[in-house]
Amino acid sequence: MFEQNVKEFINKHDLICPGDVIVTAVSGGPDSIALLHFLHDYREVLGITVIAAHLDHMFRGEESYQELLFVQEFCRKHDIPFYGERINVAEEMKTIKERGQEAARHFRYKFLKEVMEKTSATKLAFGHHGDDQVETILMRLTRGSGGVTRAGIPVKRQFASGEIIRPFLSVNKEMIEEYCRSKSLEPRRDPSNEKTNYTRNRFRKTVVPFLKEENPAVHEQFQRFSEELKQDETLLEELTRQSLNKVWNNTFSFLHINGFLTMPLPLQRRSIHLILNYLYKAKPSSLSSVHIYDVLGILKGKSPNISLDLPEGLKVTRSYDKCYFHFDDLPDVSSDYCYRLLVNREVEIPDGSQFVLKEKIGYEKDAELDYLFVNPNKVTLPLAVRTRKPGDKIKLKGLNGTKKLKNLFIDEKIPLHERNSWPIVVDADENVLWVPGIRKSNYDMEESEHYSLVLQFKRNPFLGGSKKC
Repeated sequence: MFEQNVKEFINKHDLICPGDVIVTAVSGGPDSIALLHFLHDYREVLGITVIAAHLDHMFRGEESYQELLFVQEFCRKHDIPFYGERINVAEEMKTIKERGQEAARHFRYKFLKEVMEKTSATKLAFGHHGDDQVETILMRLTRGSGGVTRAGIPVKRQFASGEIIRPFLSVNKEMIEEYCRSKSLEPRRDPSNEKTNYTRNRFRKTVVPFLKEENPAVHEQFQRFSEELKQDETLLEELTRQSLNKVWNNTFSFLHINGFLTMPLPLQRRSIHLILNYLYKAKPSSLSSVHIYDVLGILKGKSPNISLDLPEGLKVTRSYDKCYFHFDDLPDVSSDYCYRLLVNREVEIPDGSQFVLKEKIGYEKDAELDYLFVNPNKVTLPLAVRTRKPGDKIKLKGLNGTKKLKNLFIDEKIPLHERNSWPIVVDADENVLWVPGIRKSNYDMEESEHYSLVLQFKRNPFLGGSKKC
């Protein structure tokens, strides 16, 4: 039954193809020895080449060295190619940031990758089983993991030039132990697996036995949950990316809040998760779903200006209708510019927004654009678009008197670090005609003039916030 179960699982998930060269990570314990034996036993049926790889981390001195010798001797007896290495991880930790188990994992994967490259292997097989899956999912849920990480251990994933595969996720620990007994394998036992100071061991000894009393096949339910959740998350992630592309500015790393809040809550949560995964080169172990809800809190809150500190120096700063993600100070988007606006010539300003000046006769209105209509006899040509200058004032359309642009930006809640780069349309006499996306001056003739010039404005869609005025 055990062997049939594993073969069906392999076929269901396309884990092995004829011609595969499979490096098997072997610690010497029941799980990995059973996997190595199974793959070797079925190598001709599956049409594969099997290789064993063992790394001694040297944490347990002579004891772990004996495990290396045991695996080496096992491979000699069964005529299995063997690659073994000893690395003093405790000493090597001085050269890397990781510590303890994280450091051991770093060097283990580095070693296994090298073995795959030496042997031109296509697959790397691990002996993780159904009980490991139960423990992993429960640990991640307890820790507050979100998204696809809650699905636990993947059946397969890309690694080096091939894939990592886990053929034993459909069977539990008792089935593996029985297989070892039936094949007289006599695996080694790692005493650290009995220590309750490790979180996984506490789940293994306390929680999993209780679940098995309720349902002896609980590992099958957790594996089904893992696979279904992964499928659901794949679909939701694609929907999230499509929605996020409409409200995320990758250049300046900010969200347009109003657009973001129109997304369904499940996509909002996943959007924050995607953003954090993108910004962190290596995801901090302390990052959890709690932080995602903290970010959502400031996006949905009433405070227009608020900042949040996330692990490893990442800051989230809300400024009116934008939310910035940054490790240092907010990005400086200010840069002085001034472009002349000539008829039928397109001008693109640094933020990606575009201006085109045309004669009114023959122009076609576009709902995606905003417009300024000016009488060339009432302004001094040429027109220009530039950044603001000290003392700039505008005669607001429909109001008497003038208003300083400084006060206009404050009233319209434009973030301070954006004001110096905001486009200002002026004539040759420096009269402010238009602050695109905010307000027009009384120089705007709308479409009432028979002969006028039309200035078209197309805002960079990633910036958002245009008020069409």
